[in-house]
Amino acid sequence: MMAKSSYSKVDEYGFERPTNFNYELYDHFMSSYIRVLTRRAQRWNTLKYDIYKKPSTLKRFIRKGIPSDIRTAAWMHISGAEDIKNSSTFTYRTMKQKISNQSIIDIIEIDLPRTFPDNIYFSSHEHLPGMLFNVLATFAHQNKEVSYCQGLNYIVGLLLLATKDEESSFWLLKILVEKILPQYYIVTMTGLLTDLDVLDELVHKYEPLVHRHIHNIGMPWAMGTTKWFICLFSEVLPTETVFRIWDCLFYEGSKIIFRVALTLIRLHKDKILQTSELGELITCFREMKNHPSVINCHQFMNDIFKLSGNLSNSTIDKLRIKYGKKKL
Repeated sequence: MMAKSSYSKVDEYGFERPTNFNYELYDHFMSSYIRVLTRRAQRWNTLKYDIYKKPSTLKRFIRKGIPSDIRTAAWMHISGAEDIKNSSTFTYRTMKQKISNQSIIDIIEIDLPRTFPDNIYFSSHEHLPGMLFNVLATFAHQNKEVSYCQGLNYIVGLLLLATKDEESSFWLLKILVEKILPQYYIVTMTGLLTDLDVLDELVHKYEPLVHRHIHNIGMPWAMGTTKWFICLFSEVLPTETVFRIWDCLFYEGSKIIFRVALTLIRLHKDKILQTSELGELITCFREMKNHPSVINCHQFMNDIFKLSGNLSNSTIDKLRIKYGKKKL
């Protein structure tokens, strides 16, 4: 077993570990997870591109984790980002050359130093902040309806840490904003508000005690879970856990967000029910990232598909229609 001192104060993605970081718990997790990663890499390498011809096998493999060295190519393929890139009239390089709107430039530049200040690659790296700006500004100029919305900086920041590639990050962002999460980032945030209502109904169905307790205390779902939806759990959960969630999100769509949300609530059910006022409840939601099962991303992904019920995209779509109409 590895000693505590063998771990840096900075994790593998460049984030500084908090002062209360549980090295013993992390050591226990990593001793088994390294074997999982090795085994998954071998399985993916055996099938290679044949895996994309077998949907049932592909879904199972994705849920068990995409190896980091092929994650960029896999995300581009399974999300449809590769298709829209190949069919686009304009290349990313051409679109990047059209950055000119000074008000957009100014807003994005204000957010750059706020993006992961606890990450050494963003705080001291010469290239990543520039790459972050390029992706955000290029997207803002070509998508007039969304332009730039706070929260996108965190998503692109993690995309860059995963892909290390500007162009792939741009096309993956485009898929997320325009296909997987429609109307989340427009001025009215209609899609987000609808999905908060959908979450409310799902919690009422699966965890009525928790639903009643949260409503009795008076915490709007927007207060406790907006970051879950807008930032896709970046800045909310450990990075490796977020990437495992995104593996599934790019293939299975936005129902994964609801699966994760329900799982987090079910794992923390007892703690939620023990709270007695708003401040305690908000703190409980903020500290969910410290749960041992959340840190153990492999266990957490198993929990997601065990604890979130039989949740389908069609169920989510029906609920979105129901609550979306209320907002018209």
